[in-house]
Amino acid sequence: MTIATSRHLSERDLSFYRDNGYLTLPELLPPKKYEALREHFERTLAELPDGTRPEDMDVPHFTDPRLFEWLMDPGVLDLVQQLVGPDIAVFSSHFLCKPAGDGRSVPWHDDAYYWRNMITPSAGAVTIWLALDEVDEGNGCMRVVPGSHAPGERRYRPTRGADGVFDEELDPECVDESRAVPILLRRNECSVHSAALVHGSGANRGDRRRAGFTMRYISTAVRFNHEEVGERHQIFLARGRDRAGNVYADPTVPHPELVAGRDATRKDVDGRRPGGG
Repeated sequence: MTIATSRHLSERDLSFYRDNGYLTLPELLPPKKYEALREHFERTLAELPDGTRPEDMDVPHFTDPRLFEWLMDPGVLDLVQQLVGPDIAVFSSHFLCKPAGDGRSVPWHDDAYYWRNMITPSAGAVTIWLALDEVDEGNGCMRVVPGSHAPGERRYRPTRGADGVFDEELDPECVDESRAVPILLRRNECSVHSAALVHGSGANRGDRRRAGFTMRYISTAVRFNHEEVGERHQIFLARGRDRAGNVYADPTVPHPELVAGRDATRKDVDGRRPGGG
């Protein structure tokens, strides 16, 4: 693992990311802005409807436009620009919260598989995983397989076990777990990973919660399949200009119709949770 010293990546940092498919960074946001995000997350968590799992806080920016204050933070976009170029769209976000004691696992996967019908190329997304709690092996931190973002055989199967977040997982024969490394983060530290990187995380059986905010971005040269998935997902222009003829949603207003579209999709697949990364 390498830890870059700032949001301005050195050539050594960029080389490590190209070779390994991930990177870790200290203090992503200014302290006051980070604390504001944590407070916003805690309020959002407290307002979840009864019966909603905290792991299911996917795409909260669709109905909470204030999250673009952080998704489009200039320093965050400066970091993303070094990886995807100057023309940037917000692709997705997720509050990933595993409660203490019964937090669900995330099976081995690469994000690109779940996004194969949404963007082309599906590996063209970058995820920033910002720690809202201290994250380590005791509360179900993410594990990554360095270098696994390189092209190779990927076979998926239905997820085994009842405590997983996704319906499908990588076949174990496609994952070399002996090479996996844990991503250990303190509050306001983050990891950055390619959509093609193989990663996952265990269940949280410890006595500490594990929460993070994922911020996902694409170059605007990546084609978003608005015609097929536009009723349940949208992207938002964050910086620069469009380069692929994409359609962008308005980040200043809520989009409850997208949540309704996602709910309809869940019903179409017999209630199973669709993959999302």
